[in-house]
Amino acid sequence: MAHRSLLIILSLIFIITTISSSSSSMAEADSSVPEHVSAPASVHIVYTDRPQHEELEVYHLRTLSSVLGSEEAAKGALLYTYKHAACGFSAKLTPKQVEELSKLPGVLQVVKDGTMKLHDSPAKLHTF
Repeated sequence: MAHRSLLIILSLIFIITTISSSSSSMAEADSSVPEHVSAPASVHIVYTDRPQHEELEVYHLRTLSSVLGSEEAAKGALLYTYKHAACGFSAKLTPKQVEELSKLPGVLQVVKDGTMKLHDSPAKLHTF
């Protein structure tokens, strides 16, 4: 039982660290692109509130279409709807769309998708 609790705690710490690193990386990357240059869309994970009286995918499509301009565009950009461990979706978004989506009510966080390494080499491991 204690082993399972420790595993859950370590997993949560890893997720929070990954989200924090991704958020700061995204902010640095977005600030380096001049506004007049149209940046390409990349995959982002959008964490949202869980709707009370609406189907999850319908809510996510409505949220996304409010930024992209149409339900058809939202369906084209939507990649996956997260239902279990977190509430949200992944979609291909430009930096401008990320900025607009981040301001919407019910949107908790928008994080650029990416692969993270826990450690680069055994020499960087720290013991406590």
